[in-house]
Amino acid sequence: MKLALEQLGVGPCYHMYEVFKNPAAPGYWEAAADGEAPDWERVFEGYGSTVDWPSATFYETLANAYPDAKVILTERDPVAWWTSTQATIFNWDTAGERIPDPFRRMLDKVIGALFDHRIHDRDHVIDVFKRHNARVREVIAPERLLVYEVADGWAPLCAFLGAPAPDGPMPNVNTTEEFQARLSQPRTES
Repeated sequence: MKLALEQLGVGPCYHMYEVFKNPAAPGYWEAAADGEAPDWERVFEGYGSTVDWPSATFYETLANAYPDAKVILTERDPVAWWTSTQATIFNWDTAGERIPDPFRRMLDKVIGALFDHRIHDRDHVIDVFKRHNARVREVIAPERLLVYEVADGWAPLCAFLGAPAPDGPMPNVNTTEEFQARLSQPRTES
């Protein structure tokens, strides 16, 4: 979705990748998880959109902070989604030294807390996922919300954003295999 939004001119798009590129970013998200009012303008400086975590945890706060923004709820099969989380983002608690402490703390506070720190409890995680999606539909005004499956391709996304459909298929990156390959690469200090 990040690459699709950028291809449609709604970028750069903020994603967990950006958190790992900015040493100050985990602190912004931890503060928000602790109930502090973030300076969203500073967090998203230079970005035109945001997807995935950590933003997804704060969708309601962000929708209120950006009242003209459109909201896209991407849906997928809950079991397939859970399986993917276990091999990727929910694997931080077993990733050892590969994820530095500031990022590990942020992940625990922003994502772990959302799932009551039961990120490996399949039924619980899937239930939270379903309740989250239902809550987004309740909270976000229908004219601001697109409930979208990436498999539906460009047409509904472009119609919602008022953008022409690009040639070619939707981008397909950040697979489980790509995520695990990135995680297994040696960390470099900057």
